[in-house]
Parts: sequence; C-alpha cells; structure tokens
Amino acid sequence: MASKASKVAMSKFEKSSYLPYSLLNEKLDCVRKRLNQPLTLAEKVLYSHLDDPSNQKIERGTSYLLLRPDRVAMQDATAQMALLQFISSGLKKVAVPSTVHCDHLIEAQISGDKDLARAKDQNKEVYDFLASTCAKYGLGFWKPGSGIIHQIILENYAFPGLLMIGTDSHTPNGGGLGGLCIGVGGADAVDVMANMPWELKCPKVIGVNLTGKISGWTSPKDVILKVAEILTVKGGTGAIIEYHGPGVDSISCTGMATICNMGAEIGATTSVFPYNKRMIDYLCATDRGGIAAEAQKFQKSLLSPDKGCKYDQVINIDLDKLEPLVNGPYTPDLAHPISKLGANAKEKGYPMDIKVGLIGSCTNSSYEDMGRCVTIAKDAIEHGLKAKIPFNVTPGSEQVRATIERDGMIKTFNEFGGTVLANACGPCIGQWDRKDVKKGEKNTIVTSYNRNFTGRNDANPATHCFVTSPEMVTALSIVGRLDFNPLKDELTDCNGKKFKLKPPTGDELPAQGFDPGQDTYTAPPANGESVKVAVDPKSERLQILEPFNKWDGKDYIDLTVLIKIKGKCTTDHISAAGPWLKYRGHLDNISNNMFIGAVNAENNEMNKIENQKSKSFDTVPKVARDYKAANIKWVAVGEDNYGEGSSREHAALEPRHLGGVAIIVKSFARIHETNLKKQGLLALTFANPGDFDKIKASSKLSLLNLAQMAPGKPIDCEIKNNGSSDKIQLNHSFNVEQIEWFKAGSALNRMKEVLAKGK
Repeated sequence: MASKASKVAMSKFEKSSYLPYSLLNEKLDCVRKRLNQPLTLAEKVLYSHLDDPSNQKIERGTSYLLLRPDRVAMQDATAQMALLQFISSGLKKVAVPSTVHCDHLIEAQISGDKDLARAKDQNKEVYDFLASTCAKYGLGFWKPGSGIIHQIILENYAFPGLLMIGTDSHTPNGGGLGGLCIGVGGADAVDVMANMPWELKCPKVIGVNLTGKISGWTSPKDVILKVAEILTVKGGTGAIIEYHGPGVDSISCTGMATICNMGAEIGATTSVFPYNKRMIDYLCATDRGGIAAEAQKFQKSLLSPDKGCKYDQVINIDLDKLEPLVNGPYTPDLAHPISKLGANAKEKGYPMDIKVGLIGSCTNSSYEDMGRCVTIAKDAIEHGLKAKIPFNVTPGSEQVRATIERDGMIKTFNEFGGTVLANACGPCIGQWDRKDVKKGEKNTIVTSYNRNFTGRNDANPATHCFVTSPEMVTALSIVGRLDFNPLKDELTDCNGKKFKLKPPTGDELPAQGFDPGQDTYTAPPANGESVKVAVDPKSERLQILEPFNKWDGKDYIDLTVLIKIKGKCTTDHISAAGPWLKYRGHLDNISNNMFIGAVNAENNEMNKIENQKSKSFDTVPKVARDYKAANIKWVAVGEDNYGEGSSREHAALEPRHLGGVAIIVKSFARIHETNLKKQGLLALTFANPGDFDKIKASSKLSLLNLAQMAPGKPIDCEIKNNGSSDKIQLNHSFNVEQIEWFKAGSALNRMKEVLAKGK
C-alpha cells in the first residue's frame, strides 16, 4: 500500500516546490509491475524519475533512460557556459528549481577575508553576469563566500530520493543524504532547465557491503580510498555505487557524503546510501525536520533496497579491519596503508618531507571533520607542539565557518599554526597562488581533497600530492614527513617526554546548533523579464556563443591527426583549470589551453606537436588554430578512460571550436563521452584497442559511411600511412537521438529544432 504524502517544501528557498514522493511512488509502482523483481535503492530512485515509466525500456548497462530530475545545480566556473547556452536557446525561464554557486574563482593566497575581497574585485564582471542571469531566468544565486556548491546542496537542498544533476563531477556528494546526484556537462543542465527529459544510459549497480564499525583513526574517507584501490579510476564507469550493510549506521551523514563525493574518482555515475537515522539527525540539525518526517513514510518503499535485490558486483569491506589509507601520488587509486606509507615512499623515491598540509574542500569540510582535526591539534598544543609545515584549512560553507568560529575551533587551528582560507574550492581546484616552491621543484603535499592528478593543485607537475583523511593530514603536518604513523609512532613533547597522539574524536553535529553566519543567498524576483544581462563584446572573460555548423552529410576524408596522446588524459589535461578558470565564459580565449597538459605520444612532450601543414613544431592550440584557418578538419587520438575527472564541458567545446570532428580512444569516461556527443563531435572507440598503434602523427584518417550511422553499428575507418592503407572499425555508443545531435551540429542546435517544430 502506497504511503500518503503531505505538502512539504523541498527547501526553505523554494516554498512552492514540494517533495515529489507521491509521484515517485506512483511511477515506481508502475515499474515494479513491469519488472517484477526486487530493486536496489539506486534503481528505485532512478526509475521513479522516468519520464515514461509505462513504456521506457529498462535494461542495466544497455538501454538509455529519459529522466525528469528534480533540480539543477551549477558552480560558477561551469555555470557561465551553461547559462550562455541557455540564453542562446531563447527560453524565458528555467523549468525546474536551479541554483548557481560561486566557489571556484576564489584564489587562495593570504587568508579567507583578504582572498575573498580580491576575488570579488577581480571577478566582478563574471559575478555580475551570473547574478543578473539568475535574476532574469529564475535561478537562486549563492554569492562568493557562501561556500562550496556540494556542501551548500547538502545543507539546504539534498533530500532522500532526490534526482539532481550538477555541472560539477563531485555532485554525487548529495548521496550522503540518500539522493542520486549526478555530475554532467552544461548542455545536459540546459536540457533539464528547458523542461526536456534528461538522457542517461541505464547504469549498472555495484554494491558495497559494509560490516563492522568505523572507529579510532579510521574515517569515512578511508572507505572510499579503499574502494578506489579495489575498483581503480575506471572501475565504476557506467555504474552507481550503492552502499549497504550493518556498517552503514556507524557513519555520519556528512561522512557518507564524503564517500559519495569521491566516487567520481572511480568513474561512477554516482553513489548513494540508504535513508537512516544519521540522515534524520542531519536533516533536523539543518532545520529540515519536516523533510525527515516525510521521508520516513517512504523509507521502505522508496528509500531502501529491497531484500534479495541483485547487484552487478559486490565489494565487501570490514570497517573493523580497515586501516587508514594515504593514496597517491598522481592518481587517487594508488593506495598505501599508513603502516606501509613510509617504506613505500622510500622505495619509490617520493620526497619524504611534506611541504604543505591542506584540509577541507568539498570532500572533507564538515563540522565533524573540523572537530576531529581540532582534537588532534589540541593534543599537540598541550604537549608544546604545533604544525611543522604550513597547514591550510578550507571550511566547506559559511555555515560551517561561522559555527567552528563560534565553537573555538578556528582559534585552535590558528594556535596550531594553521591558516583558514575562504569558503571556496581554492587549492583543490588549482586556485592556489603557491610561493614556497618553484615550478618543476620536486616536493610532497598531503591533502584531504579528492583529486591528485599531475599539477592539479598548484600547476607544478613535480608536486607529489597524496590524498587522505583530514585527521591524517593534521597528524602528518605535526611531523612533516611521510614516514610518520600516528597509530604506532611516538612524538617528543616540549619537555623531552615521549607521547603518542590520541585517536581523534569529534561531535557529528554542533551541540548548540549551526550558526548560519552571513546571509549569502539571493532569490530571483517573481518576474525577471525586465532584468538586463549584458555581455561586453570586448570582454576577455565572457563571449556570446555562436551555433556550431551542422554536419554537411558527407564522410570525413583524410582527416589530420592533431595529437596522439600517450597515457592518462583527464579533463585537466584537455582543459586546465587554475589560472584558466577566469576564461570559462569565453570559449575562444579558454581554447588556448586545449591539450596543453596532454603528453604527445610522438615525442613524450607536453604542448609540443608537429604541424603537418608547415612541418614545424608548435603548441597544440596554435597548430589547431592554423588547421582551422586552413579549413583542415582534425581528430585527436587517446588511450583508456579518456576524459576522466572533472565534468568540465570545455574539454569538449574547445576541440569542437578549434576544428575537431572526432575523438578516437580506447575507452571514455562517462561524463566526457556525453559532453563530446552534446557538442556534435564523434566519440569513437577502437573495436580492437591494438589499432591505436597503427595511427601516427602523420596519418590521414577517413571516417566512412557516416550517412548510414546507426546505434550499435561500427564506423569504418581507413588509415593512410606513407602510401599504405589499413581498414579498421570504430565503435560508438550513440543512440538514435544522439545521432541527431551529431547531424544538427550539437544537442543545443537539435533542441532548437525540436522547440521550433513545437511552436
């Protein structure tokens, strides 16, 4: 029997938008009758958001689902391009609750207040654009200083059973409150804001069965670091990670969010936990007791997995035996138990001295995280010690910052030798004006962040970044070396006495409640039609988009290979962040960073390729611009899990803008493959991965029979090398509608065609 729903607002900021549980239950009942089998939690939430539950084909890992998400969230770096695309669609107002969060453009340099003031001045043009666009089209706007998008979502918008898309790869953070929150590119966000169904390939479901209990030095971060070790950076691709088992109840709501957040590092579509008491506590603590009570009515039917449900793979983790892990460098799946870190580092030749310790970020910046680190800092201070190295703290939100200041935690961090940075992404996204080492200088940092790709944090390819829990970062910062194990090793206090650090403790939630701090939210007006959104044609940071050209209906003959990429190629390699973030709203200017971090397989160098027209070497963007000016179409070739990492669609927009027509690789990361399709590029994979070796920098490639392109049908490719030719096949995952995106020149072009026909 279906539970009866009440009218409860989804958030205090959207009082006329109600929790959709009744409708979700109706859709789920329809799907249950069709499938007639026990369902996982992920399936329940996903299938209850189907646009057409009665007729939609549902087959894990195969069919494409058309879904109706409940809301959209965008951070300021990706929102610029998403909103520019929305403006070009000609629509008057967003169709679902949507928000923009200013968290990416604040550079860490001195301290929170000073860095925030500088960012407001330097980014005024962009902030004004975002604020006015939100007002005109009906989006909520979170000002700079409000906090990191994912923490704001958890505090204000996430709820059990939610389906949300966000233009940031760490959107899955909301799974800590039982929602399916999925990272996408801006074009996907435009679809949902335009009231069109959102398309997702039906994910597989990987179950992670947790037994035992989190305790001592082990933290929720260690759970996902262990899962990353097991699955690797691509093991979760095309799947939702669903945590279950008795161990779940030993993890706080924000701890569950940490685990879900970093699921992006294993390529997972998203991650989710079942609704439980820890979520109820968090909802009540953030003034959402009404949502908690309403969700409880649907706990069994909608918000928990059915008994006997089937997972495509099951991973078992005993929390009682889980040792703290430190993962890295250069990849988040290279795991070192803390007991072996020192020996492993010496064997591999990693720099043993730690230069900087950094805690916070969207992954680990909750009140509980801060509190547990404070107990370690206090223990050290009481023994006359403090951080031996620079120690930077990033609060997740203004609410967390205000609360830890009220409760004396910031004072303790300062006494420990720490610097509290702005409520923003900062060094995690590369917004770090680092001065203590020169570029190219080999060094080690430890962070509680989520990513540690080459140059990710400080643009220095020689920086060895290790990802671990905030507690472990704090402990390691006291000694400043990788070979310190706080579980076993003793320290010497100011009196020469030996002591061991006590295991960290901390309140899950503040006893006095949260202090909201400064009001940083701006609601859109009831009618924003009179609001003007101006983009200066001379601006270096904002640029109105021009539609991409439609496909001309002809095969691509004798395409030039712009670059053949060797090894890991993340979206950071394709479109770097850091100093380039300021150009995220200007497609032509940001295209000057295209592929500058990718390694050229021909010479093992970055940003140095041969111009096949002039036979001289130059940077990748310059060669691409030369080809574009000469109307020479090109392809890029890569290896496995191409496009892993951030959701940034600029990594797809830039190749399209500079004349690329296809990306050919061994395998793709999910979000990036979709982004390429959305922008009208052919995303193709080698039917035989060994064919990668047949392509040279001087090769000419022809993509044949494109007019007959169809779902599941490979594309013929002819490779010409110095007079000889070879025929290979390339696979693709385009469905019928996605082929129409390609023909129209982009998904946005196709949407305009559909909307025009509907008028």
